Amino acid sequence: MKLSLNWIKEYVELPAGLGMEKLMYDLTMSTVEVEGAENLAGRFRNIIVGEIKEVLPHPNADKLRICRTDVGGEIKEIVCGGINLRDGMKVIVSKPGAFVRWHGEGDLVEIKAAKLRGAESYGMICASTEVGLFDLFPFEDEATIVDLSDFAAPAGTPLERALGLDDVILEIDNRSLTNRPDLWGHYGIAREISAIYNVPMKEIAKFEPEQNGEPRVAIDDPERCTRYIGIKIENVSAKPSSFEIQSFLWRVGQRPINALVDITNYVMLAVGQPTHAFDSGNISGGITVRGARAEEKLPLLNGRELSLTSEDLVIADDDEAVALAGVMGGSKDSILPDTKNVILEIANFAPLGVRKTEARFEIRTEASIRYEKGIDPQRADLAVSLGCALFKSEFPGMRITGANDNYPRPLEQSRVTLSLDWLAKRLGKRLENDNIRAILERLGFVVTIEGDELRVTAPSWRSTGDISLPDDIMEEVARLYGYENFEPTPITTSFERAIKQRDYELDRSIREYLSFRCGMQEIFTYPWMKDEFISALGAPRAGMLQLATPPAPDERYIRNSLLPNLVRAVSENLRFGGNFSIYELTQVFDGSSFSKPLDERENLPHMARRLAGALAGTTGGADEITSLFRTAKGILENMSLRTHMEPLSLDAAEQSAAPWADETIKLAVRNGDGVIGYLALLSRKSALAAGIKQAPVVLFEIDVEKLAPLPSRANKFVHLPEYPQAEYDISMIFPEEAKWGGIEDVITGGKNALVKSASFIDEYRGRQIPEGKKSVTIRLIIGSDEKTLTSEEIESAAEAIIKRLTKRLGGELRG
Repeated sequence: MKLSLNWIKEYVELPAGLGMEKLMYDLTMSTVEVEGAENLAGRFRNIIVGEIKEVLPHPNADKLRICRTDVGGEIKEIVCGGINLRDGMKVIVSKPGAFVRWHGEGDLVEIKAAKLRGAESYGMICASTEVGLFDLFPFEDEATIVDLSDFAAPAGTPLERALGLDDVILEIDNRSLTNRPDLWGHYGIAREISAIYNVPMKEIAKFEPEQNGEPRVAIDDPERCTRYIGIKIENVSAKPSSFEIQSFLWRVGQRPINALVDITNYVMLAVGQPTHAFDSGNISGGITVRGARAEEKLPLLNGRELSLTSEDLVIADDDEAVALAGVMGGSKDSILPDTKNVILEIANFAPLGVRKTEARFEIRTEASIRYEKGIDPQRADLAVSLGCALFKSEFPGMRITGANDNYPRPLEQSRVTLSLDWLAKRLGKRLENDNIRAILERLGFVVTIEGDELRVTAPSWRSTGDISLPDDIMEEVARLYGYENFEPTPITTSFERAIKQRDYELDRSIREYLSFRCGMQEIFTYPWMKDEFISALGAPRAGMLQLATPPAPDERYIRNSLLPNLVRAVSENLRFGGNFSIYELTQVFDGSSFSKPLDERENLPHMARRLAGALAGTTGGADEITSLFRTAKGILENMSLRTHMEPLSLDAAEQSAAPWADETIKLAVRNGDGVIGYLALLSRKSALAAGIKQAPVVLFEIDVEKLAPLPSRANKFVHLPEYPQAEYDISMIFPEEAKWGGIEDVITGGKNALVKSASFIDEYRGRQIPEGKKSVTIRLIIGSDEKTLTSEEIESAAEAIIKRLTKRLGGELRG
């Protein structure tokens, strides 16, 4: 959010000598995070007001003129192609050294004295786009020069001073004031500054129009519309607003439109209360705040037509809906060029309803952003006073012909009681009672102290959910006293031994293993899932938690598996190429307990950590699929060795397991607790449903909570061999169902001390291999701890292994 320092000064007198750095620091430490500040004058360095004394023809160009211009005590000749130049006209002059955008486009260009078509030109006479002021000085022809003749500024006056733009714009981080709806306007920030520096506010002059019941206002849903004020104003027009109003709006990023719209925007940005003006000629009868009818149509100001639901709240006349309450006005009630009479709306809408509506239709406006935070209804009084004053200022002949304030449910101010001893203990420091009272009263609280009891009544602007607990009062006292004024107190404790948190160490080890050793990229996804990918993976929705206000209609389910979001990430990244691997390690949420009776439910859904990974290829050939699957299998098999946890085993998975998996290329991941996850190729059906057309994707997901970190290392010292060892390769034909794990067990499980290890080399199926069988090449390491083996001894050891494999697994030596 952008704030004008000069606008803030309209409501509070800043302490003498207060520097900008100090103001930014104090606001950040006590109230909101100030991200930066821009001195607007910096945009207009070396740009001044000039007065054209004489317009002369250019000797070498019909469309150019030579303007003899007073730039502050001296006359300079400037070549210009403007179409509206005249003697005595005040213009914007960029002197040498100024930076402008040529014709309002591209990067900033430094102005230098130069010759244009043979004529010397001192600087540049500017159009509004060239100095970034188009919204304040719009034009239809880009050759139109800004006319400053109506401004009482002599030649040579710096432009920012002539236009009143010598201001500082503060940039506030919106996230830091999400829970402070009172700060979404200059008046609220001024009130906070008043409390910080204990300086008086400049209150807005109070004005209460006489109530006569016109326009007629009915509120059908007082839960969602707690207050609605309608004021009939006549003898107005859609003329441009005064330059002062336009200027303030422009400084904070709002485009001026016309006086009627600008007044409503000014009020919103000043006091934080959205307002709206209806052309009363377009309103039939009275105004009713009601729920929309199912599929009722509402064309909006932005040209979009909505099909409403019964959950939406609308402003309606006697015929139809004319505005989407708290979000945007409709096209029917628009301010038109010939508007003469208006109804000024100043209303209060419940934040939850506004938030649901803007999420449903994906519309966020300056008004809805404020309403969704929870505005206090009393703020409407400030808006009425300021709005009516602005109408009177902009339209001296205007008349207020009716006013109706429908306020069915007045706001109840928050009241909090706490112990002073509790406050001192929480603050870590006992403050004087008078100091506590002074701090809270500066913030608008009503304070009563009796003995150890502190009773506080919050002002209306802090009573919409912001202040409700003793901790809220503690925060108010602490931040105004100054966090930096609390002396740090060392914690007295003793450490007897180091605390080894194996679960956290395992979590980090897994991430390091996957990232550094396996070359996978870690990703972070939102906790909600898109319906498209839930369906693609065949995940049952039973037990899934749903968001009350989802970010999108098709993203209402909270993840109970990491795979839908992981597959979504794969699908989106495959647009840029394949051959990548990603993983995510985070919580999933099990909401199955929420289907139980209320007295049996847990307060929160069960959260458990899962690890999921995806390896994506490119073409989908058999060799690529095999390579991806073996790589993923190797990642899981080696994880225990690299992360110091109990080993995992992989074996055949049940046919019904993992509905997203290919029927044949899948394995169950097990440890001592049984099946803890699955590794599989993403089935063709699931891949196509997820938008993955060709690339093969291998997925795995395991339950991290069931991984068991080892209490101490089981490493043992093994001597390097003292005598040479031989590599001996054998190729044997086995039945198709034989697994490498079984082959390895047969080789290493025997009593042959000469065979030190066995490793898998490759697997082959082809013309020379009978159907239903496969050839497996195995590498044996054969050696002795006592001597160098002869060729005969090596052959004998290998033959013993071959015989054992033949007997146990039905293998036969190939060839």
